[in-house]
Formats: sequence, structure tokens, C-alpha cells
Amino acid sequence: MYLKSITLKGFKSFASATTLRLEPGITCVVGPNGSGKSNVVDALTWVMGEQGAKSLRGGKMEDVIFAGTSGRAPLGRAEVSVTIDNADGALNIDYSEVTISRILFRNGQSEYQINGEASRLLDIQELLSDSGIGREMHVIVGQGQLDAILMANPDERRGFIEEAAGVLKHRKRKEKALRKLDSMQANLARVQDLTVELRRQLRPLGKQAEVAKKAATIQADLRDAKLRLLADDFISMTKTLDAEVADETALRERRAIVDAELDKVRSREEALDAQAAVDGPLLVKAQETYYQLNSLRERFRGTASLAQERSRFLAEEAEEARTLGRDPEALEREAQALRVEEAELRAAVASANLSLTEATNALAQAENSLKSEEDRVAAAMRAIADAREGTARQEGHIKSLRARLEAIAEEIARLEKSRNDAQQRADEASRAYSTFELEIASADSSELGLDSQFESAKSKLDSAKKTLSDLVDNERNTEREKNAVEAKLEALRITSKSNDGAAALLSNSRGVKILGSVSSLISIEKGYESAVAAALGSLADAIVVQDLNSAVSALTTMRSENLGQADVLVFDENSRSADSIPSGLTSLNNYVQSSSIASLVTSLLSATAVVDSARDAADVLRNHPQIRVVTRDGDIVTSTRARGGSKSTSSLIEINALIADLTTKLEEINHKADRIRFEISTATNELASRQSEYDQALGKLNESDARIAALTEQLAVAGQNAKSAAAEVDRLNVSIAEATSAKSRDENELNIASNQLSMQGETPEPDHAQVEVIRAQVSTARSTEVEARLAVRTSEERVDSLAARAKALEDAAQAERDASERAISRRGARARGAVISQSVAEAAYEVLIHIERSIAKAATERARLEDARAQREGETLTIRSRGRELSTELEQLTNSVHRDEIARAEQRMRIEALELKAVEELGVDTTILVNEYGPHNDVPTFLENEAGEIVTTELIPYRRDQQEKRLAATERSLTLLGKINPLALEEYDALEERLKFLAEQLEDLKNTKKDLLDIVKEVDDRVQQIFMEAYEETAKHFEEIFARLFPGGDGRLILTNPDDLLSTGVDVEARPPGKRVKRLSLLSGGEKSLTAVAMLVAIFKARPSPFYVLDEVEAALDDVNLGRLLGVLEELRASSQLIIITHQKRTMEIADALYGVTMRGDGVTEVISQRLRESETA
Repeated sequence: MYLKSITLKGFKSFASATTLRLEPGITCVVGPNGSGKSNVVDALTWVMGEQGAKSLRGGKMEDVIFAGTSGRAPLGRAEVSVTIDNADGALNIDYSEVTISRILFRNGQSEYQINGEASRLLDIQELLSDSGIGREMHVIVGQGQLDAILMANPDERRGFIEEAAGVLKHRKRKEKALRKLDSMQANLARVQDLTVELRRQLRPLGKQAEVAKKAATIQADLRDAKLRLLADDFISMTKTLDAEVADETALRERRAIVDAELDKVRSREEALDAQAAVDGPLLVKAQETYYQLNSLRERFRGTASLAQERSRFLAEEAEEARTLGRDPEALEREAQALRVEEAELRAAVASANLSLTEATNALAQAENSLKSEEDRVAAAMRAIADAREGTARQEGHIKSLRARLEAIAEEIARLEKSRNDAQQRADEASRAYSTFELEIASADSSELGLDSQFESAKSKLDSAKKTLSDLVDNERNTEREKNAVEAKLEALRITSKSNDGAAALLSNSRGVKILGSVSSLISIEKGYESAVAAALGSLADAIVVQDLNSAVSALTTMRSENLGQADVLVFDENSRSADSIPSGLTSLNNYVQSSSIASLVTSLLSATAVVDSARDAADVLRNHPQIRVVTRDGDIVTSTRARGGSKSTSSLIEINALIADLTTKLEEINHKADRIRFEISTATNELASRQSEYDQALGKLNESDARIAALTEQLAVAGQNAKSAAAEVDRLNVSIAEATSAKSRDENELNIASNQLSMQGETPEPDHAQVEVIRAQVSTARSTEVEARLAVRTSEERVDSLAARAKALEDAAQAERDASERAISRRGARARGAVISQSVAEAAYEVLIHIERSIAKAATERARLEDARAQREGETLTIRSRGRELSTELEQLTNSVHRDEIARAEQRMRIEALELKAVEELGVDTTILVNEYGPHNDVPTFLENEAGEIVTTELIPYRRDQQEKRLAATERSLTLLGKINPLALEEYDALEERLKFLAEQLEDLKNTKKDLLDIVKEVDDRVQQIFMEAYEETAKHFEEIFARLFPGGDGRLILTNPDDLLSTGVDVEARPPGKRVKRLSLLSGGEKSLTAVAMLVAIFKARPSPFYVLDEVEAALDDVNLGRLLGVLEELRASSQLIIITHQKRTMEIADALYGVTMRGDGVTEVISQRLRESETA
């Protein structure tokens, strides 16, 4: 497995698509500073899942996208693809080539792909974890990361080894198991608590269950009694209903018969009315014909009489004319007499005309009275029939009007209620609309304050975050400073612990009375430590004993136990130093204090003067050559010798002083760290407070927005409600107006109908005698009128005759005078006139015979029609009377049927109520109720046995009184049981079942906990085994590599806590040749780099990885150390692929392929490749 190629597009300075084709062996990437070499390392780190922008030398992740230059626009995304050769199957995937791609867009979206298919970062990490490439990316050593690797804490170093050994998947398995264990532990505690609680609840619930069980038995008995009584009621009601249905059927049949007969009667009445409508005009016409014929008969009688009289007169006159001639004077006298008679007759005619007029008027009045009376009688007969029929119809109409008025009143009341409700809703909606408008206005005004509050809270939160971030950075800096001081202090303490005899005796006096070391028994003023150390020389490390014997014992002990050498000073409290320095000089003794060996210090330092510099010492010695002078820098000058300069080691006094200074500094740093931590705590609280204020402000703002939105929605709803309510009010007002108008019309119609009904009484039968009297009067008047008319006509004819006779006599007299021949003509004319008159009289007689016959026929027809009318009116009265009787019977039958229907509906409702009660309360349908609990079934009896159980005994016949007593007894028994929990049995069973289930769950959880603990133990054992194997091999290779890189040096890996292999860290001890220090922080830059490389190569050798990427790891090395490192790298080439970023020519010489990276003028990186091995072979 090795990296075949890497393609960069839009990543940092690689604006264009650039592909680096890699091969096994060593590939070097070279180029000037700033050309983009390290971007290749960053690309490899990034594509394998790096999430920290700082690790990629950026401030934020978007910084990896090409940002553009003066000649090229920025890009919108960065993409890196790396292709891995998997021919050996090192990766757990069924592909010989694996391409891992990562794409980042400028909006922050990121995509991962494996062979072109979208995947997760976790998938990539799991794919690479088995090959030794984990999240820590120890195979990629970026620029300047060597020191960070070396200065990592022990746990981080352990992480490097675990990652190389493939412990990560076991760690994940353990973490997963521990998460499950924590969750399971919570479940276990919860189940245990539930079990205890359920056991506590089970005891009282058992008692309730016993009571409920007994109550269930009593309730079963109670239910049986209720069912039997209910079945009895149901059957009896059903039988009653069936009987009523039979009665109703009979009533309906009788009502149908009456209804049919009533229809027949009404049809006959309608037929009679129709016949009366036809015969009435015929009767009137027959009467008119009869009266006209009578009148015509009288006229023809008069005509016949007149003709006979004229014929007789003419005959007599003709006979007289034939018998004798008359004298003209006689004729004139006759004429005069006739004229007188004519005048008398004319007076009589006028009187007759008056009589005729009166008779005609009397006849007309009599006929009118007769017609009116006949019409009145006919109308009265019709009114009687109509009144009798209309009364029933009017009553029905009044009832329907009253019912309709009641319905209209109810409808108006309902509409008014609905209108009032709608009006109330409209008012409420209007008020709500106004309220919502005010609330929205208020919310809008208050939201301005919320916006300012939110902005203020946001600015305060940002300020608090910045303050906290600054404090965290300060804490980190302080921690780094503290770690450096602690490392230096630990190194100084290790250095102060010498391995000579003094140290051995100080650690174990072995019976020698030792006061201590000189350095520990004195205190030196700050700044004079070097001077005192130089003045004391080797005596600074000496030990002080109380007497000479102790000194001898100490020397003997060191020699006998081979503890080494040491200076031993004997402290004598009475000894005094006689040496002193001249006045004007400062004795070194002035700057040293000791409460225990003051005289000894004085004797050692009283003759030594202290000055600031060597030149000052020379000046002092010129004047006082007999004294010893020491400078503050530790140079000793006498008149004969001088010792000083720079030194590679420090004395114990200086080391102790440094330790004291560093201890003080460490305390200050600790105080500073504590203060910073306190400030961080305060800032954290402040941040939490600001965050809370921010959240509250944001919540209030969101609440305000939500409230405004809700109010807006409610405002719209209220407006819609108001509109709909107002529309409903208008619609209801229109409906109420229409109903009121209809009510007024119906009330008026009801009043009219009621008045008409009240005004209608029993219509009396019309009086026919009056008609007959009037008819007789008409006949008399008609006879009088005919007679008067005949008398008038006769008088007129007599007048005309007399006038004619007079005229004739006059004319005759004149004619007699004028011509006798004409007399003969007149006599002939008279004779003819007489003949004509006789003919007229005869014809009138014949006409009168026909008229009499016609009058007889008209009288017969009139009598027939009158008899038919009288018979029809009688039949009509009979039929109408029968119709009224049938209507009354039909109404009674209808009312009876209606009452029976209501009664049966009520009966059915009661039966349905019983059925509903049986189904809902007792859960039994009617079929089962009748079949199993009917009165025909025997009733079981129940007894309580010794065990307290209710058992069924003998069966007894059903008796209602016994069942009612049984029902009352069971109800009393149920009442005596008191309050019953009807669900106790089910709850007890469910609780018992749940307790059993929880017990099983508890056992399963315990087994699961054991399994998880076994898994954790197995994982721990496996992790310990893998880690220990990897650690031992890494430690072994580290010692070998360190010895090769530091010939003569000593380096090793040690466990910080060997007793706990799961959490122990890994520490590094490195002692370059010729140096005593082992602390890494005290090494030089090159030594640190070589030590870090040694550790990495040891890991590489212990658990090889397919490839390694090294970015200028040899930059701080000289040629000798570089050569050693290159030798190690060439060894790694055999098993792994190396990609090295370098400036060193010697590193380039060992490369198999070389990539040159340069920066074009437009700020875009360009790559040039060269395969060196093939070139060298060529």
C-alpha cells in the first residue's frame, strides 16, 4: 500500500488542477520559501479528515480555498483527491485502488467521497485506522511540529503509540461499551427502583383485588338479576306493543273504509252539485218558457176576440149597407156620435194604459221578487251545503294557521336568538379586532425596545466571549510558562542531587551527627549567589558536622561503604575568625546569613571582599594585595591568581538559588494561574449570564415575533369572524322580517277565518211558502197585466174602430155624395175585411190550441225539473249529513291512530331504552337477553362456599317478586363492601405481570452488565496487550535509534504509571553524550529535533505505516546529524513510502523522485517532477 497520486484544485495556492504522481520509496518536494511546498502536506492532512483550521495554518476552514491574486479571481471551492494503491489489501475495502476526496465550498458545506461515492468522515477514519493512520496523524509531521511532538504530555505520546498500534478501534469499542454500561446502569437503577415500588404497591392492591373479586361475583349476581328483570320488562313491553300494533291495524283498516266511503259521498255530492249546475238553468229556462207561453196565449186570446168582434161588426155593417142606404147627414150624425164615443173610448184607453203600466210594473216587481226569492232560496240551500262543508274546512284551516303561527313564532324566536348570538359574536369579534389592533400596535412599539435589548445583549455576549477567549489564551500561556518553569525546576533539583558521599550521608547519616550541607544552612542575599559559590568553591557542597569525631566517622563511613568523596566542615561555636578586610571594602560575609553556622561562615568568608566587576577587583588588589576579592559574577581574584570566566556548570549554591527563584516564580505563576482561573470562572459565569441574557432577549424577540404573528392571525380571524357574523346578522334580520311578515299575514288570515267561523251559525232551511206566494202573486199580476193589455188593445181597437167608423161615416157621407159606385166597392172591402177578420179569429183559435198544448208541456217540464230539484236538494242534504258524520268518524279515527302511534312510539322508545341499557350497561343484545334470561328460563341460585367463593346451586322457576328481592339483596351486599376499585383485579394482574417482567428485565440487565464488564475487561486486556507490545518494541527501537543519532548518548521511554497500563503515559528521557540532563526542555533545538525524530522513527519501525510525510524535519540539523538521520530514513524506505519536504541537498540526493514547486508571477503554485533513480541509471 502506498500513495499513488494526489490532486489539488483550488486548495490554497494551487488554483489550477495539479496532480503529483507518487511512487514507492522517497519522494522529495523542494522549492523556495513561500512557493507552496507545505501546502502539499496540508492537503494530505486535510483530505484525511483534519478539522482544525490552526493545524492547517489558517484562521478558519474557508482559508484553504484559493483566495485569489491580483491577476486571478478567487475560487468558490477547494478539492483534494488522494489515490492509494491497495493491491496488498491493507485497507478493508474491495478495491485495488482507493481514491479519497474532500470538497469544501465557500459557504461552509463539505463533502467526502470514497471512489466517487459520498461518504462520512467517520467512514474515512475507520478505513484508514487499520493501516496505522488515525486521527492524530502521526504519520504526517508538519513544519515546526517536531518540537510539539516532543513536548507533548505523556498521554499524548501514548496516543501516538496507540494510533500506530491500531488501538483506536478497541478504544471505540470500549467507549461504546462504557456508554452502554452507563445507560444500562441507569436503566438498572430505574428497574430496581420500579421493582421496589411495585412490590410496595402490590400488597394493598392485592387486598383491593380480593374485594374486587368478591364484588365481581356479587356484581355478576346483580347483573343476572338485572338481566332477568330487564328481559321480563322487554318481553312484556314487546307483547303490549304487538297488541297495540294489531289494534292499530284494525283502526287503520276502518279508517281506510271510512275514507273510501267519504270519498264516495264527496264524489256523489260533487255529481249532484254538477247536476244542479246543469238543471238550474234548464229550470229557469222552462219557467221563462212557461211564462212566455202564458203571455202569448193571452195575446192570441185578445187577437181572436178582436178579430171576431171586427168580423161581426163588418158583417153587420155590410148587412146594413146592403139592406138600406143611409143618409149622408145621418152618416155625419153617426160620425159625430162615434167621435164622441171615440173620445170617451180614448179616455178609457188612457186609463187602461195606466192600468196596463201599473200591471206591467207590478208583474215585473213580482217576477223580480220571485226571481230574488228563488235565488235566495237556491243560495240559501247552497250556503247551507257550503257552510256545512266549509265549517270543517275552515276549522282545519284555522288549526293549520295556528300551527303555522306557532312554528313561525318558534322560528322567529330561534332566528332572534341566532341573530342575538351572531350580533354578540360580531360585537365580540369587533372588540377582539380592536383589542388585537391595540396589542399589535403595543407589540410593535415594544419590539423596538426588544431589538435594542437584543443588540445590547449580543454585544455584551460577544464582549464576554472575547474576554473569556483572552483569559483562556492567557491561561494556556501561563500553563506553558508553568510547565517550562516546572521542567527547569525539576531539572535543577535533579542536578542538585549529586551522587557523591555528601549526598549519600545527607540522605542517610548512618549514625553520623550531621548538621546539613553548607548550601542548605546559609541564606544569601539575592544577586550574590555566584560570588558566594565562587568564594566557597568546593566547600559549597560540603557537609557540616558538630565535632571532629563526627568528621572522622563520616570519612570512615564513606570509605568503608564506597560512597565517594566529600568535604566535611567541623562547626565550632566558639571559634572566631581573626581575619578582616580593610575598611572601605565590603566583606562577602555581610551578604550571607546563617542561624546555625554563623561563626563557620564568618571564618570562611570574612577575609573575602566583594566587588561588582573584575576591574574593581584589580583596583582593590593594587591597594590591598593580601586579601581575596570576588566579583558578583563569581570571578575570584588575588594578587597571585585569578579564576573565573564562563562556566558550563553551576555550583550547588547557585542551583539552590535558582531553585528558590524558580520556586518563587512558580508560586507567582500558580497565583497568576489561580487568578486567571478565577477570572475564567468569573468570565464563564459572566458569559453564562450574558448568554442567558442573550437567550432571554432572543427568546423575547422570538416570542414577540411569534406573538405579533399570532396576533396578526388572530386579527385576521377576528375580522373574518366579524364580517361573517355581520353577514349572518343581516341574513337573520331578513329572515326575521320575512317570518314576521308571514306571521302577520297568517294572523290576519287567522282573525278573518276565526271571525268568519264565529259569525257562521246554523243556517236555517229556506221558506218555500214565500216563493209559492210570490209565484201566485206573479201569476195574478201576469193575468192582470194580460187582461189590462187586452183591455187596452181592445179599447184601442175600439177607438180605432170608432174613429175609423166615424171617418168612414164621414167618408161615406162624402162618398155617398161623391159617387154611389164607390159604396159598392166599400161594401166589398168590408165584406173582405169581415172575411179576413173571421180568418184571423179562426187562425188565432188554432194558435191558442197549440199554445195551450205548449203551456201544458212547459208546465209538465217545469214541474219535472222542480221535482228533480227538490229531490236533488233532499239527497244533497242527506249526503252532506252523511259526509259530516263520516268526516267526524274519520277525524276520530285519525286522532285515535295518531294517539296510538305516539303511544307506540313511546313504547318503542322504552323498548329501545331497554335494548340500549342491555347493550351499554350489561353488554347483552336482545336476542341473548330473551333467549337466556327470559322468564321461561329457570334462575340459578348462588351460595358462598367455605373458601369464600360464590358457586351456582339449584335452578328455580322465574318469579318477578323473587328477582326484585334478589336485586335489592345484591345491591345491599355490594354497598356493604364499601368503595371498590373495579380495576383492582386487572391492575393486580398487570402489576404482578409487570413485576415478573421487571424481574426478568433486572436479571437481563445484570447479565448485560456482566457481559459489558467482560467486554470492557476483554478490551482493556487487549488494549494492554497491544499497547504493551507496541510500547516495548517502540522503546527498544527508540534506544537503538537514539544511540545511532546520539552516539554515546542515552535515551529511553518510560511509563509514568507502570502499574496502570490503561492510563499510564509515556515519558521520554534523553541524555545526549557529555551531558547530565535528561529533561527534554533543556535540550538544544537540534537535539530536540533529533530526539523527536528518534521517537517517531521508533514508532515507525515498531508499527510500520504505508507512508510518512515529513516537512523540513532536518532543518535544524548540522551535516553530521543530518547524515545520521538520512541513514535512518533510507532504512525506512524499504518498508514505507516517504514524502519529504526539504531544502537540504543531501536529502534530495537520497530521493527516488523529486518534485520542484515554484510560485508563478500570478501567485499560483506550479509543480515540476523528476524521477532521479531512472535518471541515474540512464
